[in-house]
Amino acid sequence: MAVDPLIELRDVNKYFGELHVLQDVSLTVGRGEVVVVIGPSGSGKSTLCRAINRLEPIASGTITLDGEPLPEEGKSLARLRSEVGMVFQSFNLFAHKTVLQNISLGQVKVRRRKKDEADRRSRELLDRVGLADQADKYPAQLSGGQQQRVAIARALAMDPKALLFDEPTSALDPEMINEVLEVMRQLAHDGMTMVVVTHEMGFARSAANRVLFMADGRIVEDRTPEEFFTAPRSDRAKDFLSKILKH
Repeated sequence: MAVDPLIELRDVNKYFGELHVLQDVSLTVGRGEVVVVIGPSGSGKSTLCRAINRLEPIASGTITLDGEPLPEEGKSLARLRSEVGMVFQSFNLFAHKTVLQNISLGQVKVRRRKKDEADRRSRELLDRVGLADQADKYPAQLSGGQQQRVAIARALAMDPKALLFDEPTSALDPEMINEVLEVMRQLAHDGMTMVVVTHEMGFARSAANRVLFMADGRIVEDRTPEEFFTAPRSDRAKDFLSKILKH
């Protein structure tokens, strides 16, 4: 069990119409832990990720962050979203703002930093994700891999307690995937609490403390990468791994 729980889900249920997409999901993520969520399409992985920062409201159960229940809406919800950063498949950058402006905006608006302080922090983060020289460009002038690294820097700029990644590399060309995973590996190494939904098994093996395998809205396995990849217990996981690890 996690020593110092940061994110806790208890008996969480979520429906889309008749479809029961999260079924009594319970999960504890400790501070500084990297949890990678894998599983077939439609297993509820992205919905789980989005429920943690309330992009998807849940039908029943509880979700707490750092001991506090998730707020319903309004200002406290905006604050929650800054404490749990999210990086999506699509980069969601503002096209008409420069890279620097994209990263500074939330700091000024939500964290109430002065503009020069925010810009200084943004430049530090751009350096951290290997894009120090791209501050004045617009998103359209960058590759997909660079845009995703800007999106990660933007999430980090809010000094979040945790970061959620929802298939951050699935929209990227193969040659760009690694530059994004490298930044994520470094964050994991630096002790950032991360929940990562991904198809990148190499990342799951090398960076995760735990691998959650989901199928049909449930967490079927929750184990170390070593245990999961070498000796999956469930038939669903064995089947899944045999399909994706056949090269």
